[in-house]
Order: sequence, then C-alpha cells, then structure tokens
Amino acid sequence: MILFNVPPFVGPETKYINDAISKHKICGDGEYTKKCNAWLEEKTGAAKVLLTTSCTHATEMAALLCDIQPGDEVIMPSFTFVSTADAFVLRGATVVFVDVRPDTMNIDETKIEAAITDKTKAIVPVHYAGVSCEMDTIMDIAKRHNLMVVEDAAQGIMSTYKGKALGTIGDYGCFSFHETKNYSMGEGGALLIKDENNLEMAEIIREKGTNRSKFFRGQIDKYTWVEAGSSYLPSELNAAYLYGQLENADLIFNDRMNTWNKYYEAFSGIAKDGKVELPVIPNGCTHNAHMFYLKCKDLEERTALINFAKENDILMVFHYIPLHSAPAGKKYGRFNGEDVYTTKESERLVRLPLYYGLTEEDRNKVIKTVLDFYSDK
Repeated sequence: MILFNVPPFVGPETKYINDAISKHKICGDGEYTKKCNAWLEEKTGAAKVLLTTSCTHATEMAALLCDIQPGDEVIMPSFTFVSTADAFVLRGATVVFVDVRPDTMNIDETKIEAAITDKTKAIVPVHYAGVSCEMDTIMDIAKRHNLMVVEDAAQGIMSTYKGKALGTIGDYGCFSFHETKNYSMGEGGALLIKDENNLEMAEIIREKGTNRSKFFRGQIDKYTWVEAGSSYLPSELNAAYLYGQLENADLIFNDRMNTWNKYYEAFSGIAKDGKVELPVIPNGCTHNAHMFYLKCKDLEERTALINFAKENDILMVFHYIPLHSAPAGKKYGRFNGEDVYTTKESERLVRLPLYYGLTEEDRNKVIKTVLDFYSDK
C-alpha cells in the first residue's frame, strides 16, 4: 500500500532525543527548543519565534495577543482546518467566512473589504498548500481599517511571497509541525512575532501567564502570575526530533519538490486536454511542495478516482469540508457574500501521496494509476 503520508525521519532525530534525555532536561524551553527558535528566526527573518505545542495553540496565542474579545468578528476563508476558527471562537469571536479564489483555494482578497463591520478585529489569511495569499492587498486593507493580521501558515514553512517568508508579513504567523507537515515533531507548531515589543506578553501567555521566562534569563529574582495564559511549551523531546529535520531542511525540501515537479510534468498532458486542473503558483510566490493536488470534474469523478486508487493500493485523500457548512460553523460564524467557489472547488480537489522518501517506483505507480483512470475519459 502506498500511503498518503509518512512522517519525515532523516536520522539525527534519535541522537538528539537521547542527548536531551541524558541531560535530564525534557520539559519545554531547553537547548533544542532554543535551537529550533533560533533556526526559524534566521530562516524566516521574523523578529521572534516561539515553538509551541501545536499550530492550533500558536493561533490561540495570536488571538490572545490580538486581544480578541466576545463580540469581535474575525474574517477568514471557510476552506480551512477547524483550528483556524477555533482559536478565535474560544475568545468569543464570531467568525466571518468569505469565498476563496478558484486558482489557489486561498481567501479571495477582493471579497474581504465587503465583510468588514465595526466589530471586525482581525483578518486571518490561510496559505493553502504552502502557496501565499495576495498579501499586499490584504495588508493594505488591514492598514486602512486598523485590523490585525494573523497568518495561518500551517502549511507554509519555506514558502515566500515577494521574497518574504510566509508567517512574517502579518502581525503574527503560525506554523505547524504536525506529522503530516514537511517538517515534523509529531505534534507541534510555532508562533512568529513581527514586532519584538510583543514578545514579552507572548512569553507570559506561553508560560501559564507567568513572567518565568524573564526569571530564567536573570532579569527578575522571582517569577509570579501576571496575566491570563496557558501552557503552550512543547516537550524538549519533540523539539529535539524537529531540530534533526530543520538541520536537514534543504534535503527534505528538495526531495518533496522533486516529487511535486514529477507529478506536475506527468499530468500536464491530461490538464491540457481539460481532464483535470493542476495547482497554480501565482507570480511572486514560491511554494514548498507541501502537497500536490488535482481538481477532478466534480465530486462524483473525485470519488471514483479515490476508489480506483484504493483498488490499486494507493491512498489518496480529499481535504476540508468547508467550515460554514459544519454544525459549529453555523453556530459560531456566518458566510459573507456568495459561496461561488468554496464548496464547488473543494468537492473537486484530491490530494496525491507526497512525502519525504517517496520512492521513484511508488511515485511512478501513482502517476500510472491516475493516467490509467483518465485514459478513457
């Protein structure tokens, strides 16, 4: 069976985990957490990066730092994972969904302004498949309306928009290091902070509402509870696992990109014939080969392709059910404007196996299976 995803493992991860154990430091903010933070800061250019227990928690921290209050409204696409909305719903906000662009499946930047009310507090662009939203337009809207911008860059590490790393353009950015992501610590994430003046409050929130980080730096002689917070520190064992991959980031990146490019080349013919649509990478954007998807004619054809692949021992998957159609989406949010593309396009999209270490033999089998399926279409 060709799996849809295999968590990345390069080699040094075990060594670093054992090193952390031998130093009797396995809780958060040890040597490997600090190494990961520093690596991410250098790679992205963010003023500050804090490793977290998940991208969900990084987004929750961002919601707290944006001072989201009950009654506030937050604009985002409906085609996203539930965590994007949960982080703000937990603060009492109403989620306002807008339609996506059919080319990238990202939020349609031209639909955002019409969704703004006097209650709007933030815009949350989601960089689907590691391909950037139209951030110049979004940042201009945010500036004119005095709104915060939280980038959901869960899939966006190593991707850029006009030379800027995703996650560093808005006020806050959120990465994921879940086992399905390009670089993984099992469960984990990171909060990227644009303005270093917001670091102290971020540290307090992340350390259960205490000023413990300042205490460990020797800036105060004792620490105490100073604000509402929670425990968003990942285990040092998880950080050690992640650091082994960050050290080999280019190796993983190039391996995934090779598969992505082979898929794109192989399916260009059936795309030209109008049988499928391929991913679109807009000018000014570089992506990270987080995923490769095809768009089938409709839901019926997608279901048939997934079943055909399964019969050939290949796991293909589809992605999110649009949040505005879910029970919680109806309870905590509303869709502004018309759902022209969100549902229709999401029902066509199918994701192919793509992970570090996918063999040429397996990749070729995936390609052959898709081409065989469309040979009589």
